[in-house]
Amino acid sequence: MSSFRLLLVEDDPNLGQILNEYLVLKGYETTLCRDGEEGLKTFKREQFDLCLFDVMLPKKDGFSMAKEIRREDTVTPIIFLTAKSMKEDTIEGFKIGGDDYITKPFSMEELLLRIQAILRRTAESNPQISDQKVFEFGSFHFDYDKQLLMRNEQQTKLTSKESELLRLLCLHINQPLDRSVALKIIWRDDSYFNARSMDVYIAKLRKLLKEDESIQIITLHGSGFKLITEV
Repeated sequence: MSSFRLLLVEDDPNLGQILNEYLVLKGYETTLCRDGEEGLKTFKREQFDLCLFDVMLPKKDGFSMAKEIRREDTVTPIIFLTAKSMKEDTIEGFKIGGDDYITKPFSMEELLLRIQAILRRTAESNPQISDQKVFEFGSFHFDYDKQLLMRNEQQTKLTSKESELLRLLCLHINQPLDRSVALKIIWRDDSYFNARSMDVYIAKLRKLLKEDESIQIITLHGSGFKLITEV
């Protein structure tokens, strides 16, 4: 089964339900929203691997959603779904930062093939990441899914960003973790603002790990970080 998460924003109740059920059947974890405002809020609250936006939506249209998303996220692929077939609309969609444009009515098979092609290109351009979720290092036990860092009888509940960052460090234990790679994976964008945000989370993780003197997160100036532990 696929582990990809899709955000589907479609106001037509019948088409939305059919698309949602079809994509879930094909193994995608799909979240369905009925209008542009709900879709944008959901995108900002959660993380997705690909977005499917109807262009004509209540409250906020698909193009407006994409414009707002592209100000902060230039990576997550967007496919526009529309009944329009005018060349100008297609061009507008690509100018905004859309990755594909499919005109209604379309076959489910065609949509699936386009989704698969875009996700394949995205995977090829991004670093491959292990699916490991549980780690033992030093005197710590870290469960990524539960967002729990444990040492002896003490448990610390981590935030989602802390968990994602610690998991990347654990996957690269005693090896360099490139700053830009971490930013693109977790924040989806390596902007200056996000880099400063990551520095704050690194400081929080250092504070949590200082109880074990055999563990350190060191800064590799100009490149990134390294989680080091005595072997």
